[in-house]
Amino acid sequence: MEHDFAKGVEELGRQIDSRIASYFSSCVHCGLCAEACLFYTETGDPRYTPIYKLEPMRRLWKEQHTFWGKFAVKLGLSKPLTEQDFADWEELVYDSCTMCGRCSMVCPVGNDIAYMIRKEREGFSTAGYSPVGMQEATHRALTIGSPMGVTLKTLKAALAHVEKDTGLKIPMDQQGADYMTLFSSMEIVNFPEYIESVARIFDAAGVSWTISSEAFEATNSGIQIGSHEAAGELVSRVVNAAESLGVKFVISPECGHAYSAIRWEGPNLIGRPYKFEIIHILELLDQLQKDGRLQLSGHTDTPLTFHDPCQIVRRGGVVGPPRDLLGKVASGFVEMADHGTMNWCCGGGGGVSANERAEELRLKVFDRKRKQLEELGVKTMVTACANCRIVLEEGIEDRDMDVEVIGLTELVAEYLTTKSAQ
Repeated sequence: MEHDFAKGVEELGRQIDSRIASYFSSCVHCGLCAEACLFYTETGDPRYTPIYKLEPMRRLWKEQHTFWGKFAVKLGLSKPLTEQDFADWEELVYDSCTMCGRCSMVCPVGNDIAYMIRKEREGFSTAGYSPVGMQEATHRALTIGSPMGVTLKTLKAALAHVEKDTGLKIPMDQQGADYMTLFSSMEIVNFPEYIESVARIFDAAGVSWTISSEAFEATNSGIQIGSHEAAGELVSRVVNAAESLGVKFVISPECGHAYSAIRWEGPNLIGRPYKFEIIHILELLDQLQKDGRLQLSGHTDTPLTFHDPCQIVRRGGVVGPPRDLLGKVASGFVEMADHGTMNWCCGGGGGVSANERAEELRLKVFDRKRKQLEELGVKTMVTACANCRIVLEEGIEDRDMDVEVIGLTELVAEYLTTKSAQ
């Protein structure tokens, strides 16, 4: 991607809305956000202080929105943004922030730093200062339909294996179904057992569901790289498919940023409300269980813990359902010291896992999760995000740890009471 500094500065200025302006004006420079960021705690490098990553946007805000900033510009005393600033901050903006929002939780004046980074990325992306891996993933998402290059043919092949293994027919393009389910490319390629688990659970619970051949991908690369246009296009594809099929709900799978993109940012990106509701797979499973439609029998007494995906739990509010489900199938479930809305990120969200340049740093900050696991002494970790899962597995392998990572939906499916047994 070619660099366009002037266009990037213009876009960066456009992203400074009333929320961001109030956040910058209320910041008390306390530095508490640093201790909430695993990139700072695991490296000790002050450059990774979350609010510092916003310095280019802060300088532009000061010049354009404050009296003294405007006065300094008039007198020629202000130092304007340069293209070198974009080059210098790109690594901080993309490599050392997963937009997990933990820093936002501890800010004493309530500044949502994750939201600010999301907006800052819009300017950097427009200027062409974004990681090549994320650029390529976004291009594939727009042209092929998947950031990993997964095609409909690939999905159908995966579904054929599930049908063969389960004896179930996977519904596709079924008009009038209650639910349309999405998958992330990572689930299709790396964790097809998730698809099998969903099919078995929905069959046993009598759920009316379907997959759209027009929009099956959940991941939104536009959100990660910071492209409003790309993000809106990807959301529109899902919305158009769901409304065409006439479904009542769209199910977001075990993927963090997919959930935040389609549920929380989606309506704003397309400029209108949906004609259906968004529900996360864990919310649906918990609901089915409480309604008596999801019958479970037996449990595991293996000591295990739960890694909270940031965008699902902290940013998305799905705190209770995973714990309700674990309470039904795992008698050995124990919480990490920091858990729920304050759990630590896997280190690979926000597109960091798609950014090859950030691999060394990402593996370094995995030490925070390693410490959490070592404090508990468990050998099994459950999560509900395919991206978290593969990032955690890479960290575990790099640290030569004896820990297994499993998906919560799959764990629930292991203790599913089949129709014949009901």
